[in-house]
Amino acid sequence: MSWKRYQNELMVFVGGVLLLLALLYKHQGYQIQQREMATRLQEIHDFKEIVALKRVWDDKQMTKRIEKLKQVVPASKVIWRKKGKKLTATYSKLSAKELNQLVSKLLTLAVEITKLGITKRDTEYRVELRCKW
Repeated sequence: MSWKRYQNELMVFVGGVLLLLALLYKHQGYQIQQREMATRLQEIHDFKEIVALKRVWDDKQMTKRIEKLKQVVPASKVIWRKKGKKLTATYSKLSAKELNQLVSKLLTLAVEITKLGITKRDTEYRVELRCKW
């Protein structure tokens, strides 16, 4: 068998294999670039979210908004301890309506809730709350 006879076909085959390898290499590079772009976009989104949350948490009016939690229910049902930017509150003998108002008000605030315990006894509720901002 003479290689000279199939020289053109062999060159076309090698060229096709090289073309296929180049195509695979370029496709892989494109996929890596797309993954990096998606990662960067996610990091930018996370950074923007952190900046927005920092603005909310550094709000000077947050202490006044926290004080409104004290006024949701009558003062006789509240044990309130606020120290710096930490709050420990215990609400006892709450009705279902008062509990819903308290939880709704609490969830609209930008605070970090470290403990939220709700216990029910008969028709009355007891809420233990610890949060910081």
